[in-house]
Amino acid sequence: QVQLVESGGGLVQAGGSLRLSCAASGRIFSPNRMGWYRQTPGKQRELVASITTGGSTNYADAVKGRFTISRDNAKNTVYLQMNSLKPEDTAVYYCNHWSPTDLRDYWGQGTQVTVSS
Repeated sequence: QVQLVESGGGLVQAGGSLRLSCAASGRIFSPNRMGWYRQTPGKQRELVASITTGGSTNYADAVKGRFTISRDNAKNTVYLQMNSLKPEDTAVYYCNHWSPTDLRDYWGQGTQVTVSS
């Protein structure tokens, strides 16, 4: 089992910035991929950004150039720096962990990000 604890959500005005953190603990296999997804009511959860143990990143088109994902492998922690936030970025953001060793998706409890116009 992998436990994920998120922090850093909140309310911000359009154009502002927030930084999300997610710390993983438990039975962590390497290599792995950690990332952030987001979900709004009535919509499917969608990928925001992901990063592998080796540092390869993937971003949704909607956030390219504004969001940056990074990780500290020694701390098993992933970060999402969100700049130039827009009202459409408002969602619950979920941390995700996946490993090719156990082929299971683990999810955090979610953190609310609200961007006011």
